Amino acid sequence: MKKRVLVVSDNVDLVNAFHTIIVAYKEVEVTYAYSYTNPNFLNNKNLLVPADAIHMKQHWQTIAVKYDLILSLHCKQLFPVELVKAVRCINVHPGYNPYNRGWFPQVFSILNNKKAGATIHEIDEQLDHGNIIARKEIEITACDTSLTAYNKIQQAEVELLKENIENILSGEYPTFTPEEEGNVNLKRDFNALCELNLKEEMTMGDAINRLRALTHGEYKNAWFTDSKSGDKVFASINLETKK
Repeated sequence: MKKRVLVVSDNVDLVNAFHTIIVAYKEVEVTYAYSYTNPNFLNNKNLLVPADAIHMKQHWQTIAVKYDLILSLHCKQLFPVELVKAVRCINVHPGYNPYNRGWFPQVFSILNNKKAGATIHEIDEQLDHGNIIARKEIEITACDTSLTAYNKIQQAEVELLKENIENILSGEYPTFTPEEEGNVNLKRDFNALCELNLKEEMTMGDAINRLRALTHGEYKNAWFTDSKSGDKVFASINLETKK
């Protein structure tokens, strides 16, 4: 009987990368799903596989019975505790656990200089907290923005999947407990960073770090209010090195 795997993701690039890896494993039957709160997922023309919307909290009982393994690849939903206890659940996380667990790890690594990278770990009852299967650190340089750091992390995630997919499928892998509890950043912590107080005093280095941590391609993250018009003004930064 084929092993039934559910991949839940809101990241098209990772779904495509995983599909490219998993096609060689004929004994595995993979179903792809995305968060019910992400209706635009299927509109991405680069998506290589069919996928269905899923509500993890509402449908956890059906999911637990139907699948042998559930993989989260940047899924925007928290897995219900009942599901985690009922079936093996593994997360591919864009952070170097246990540092900056939670929301947008690379943003906070730029700001607090904690380790950045990718982690594959078992899912437990806490956010990005379970025993670690594998992890890979990436270097964030002075020229990196949130986007360029994130791209490095995604590449590390794909490498980790390639290196560990056989053990993940079989369930035969060693794990280790994170060396400390680490720290967690939530969505509200990120939102608090986005509003720039023009009267706040900081070093030039801290100001540049704040802007590059909030610069992510076309996303409008950092902003301040024009005192004359009352309009919201968005800010980002361009960086390049000269050797």
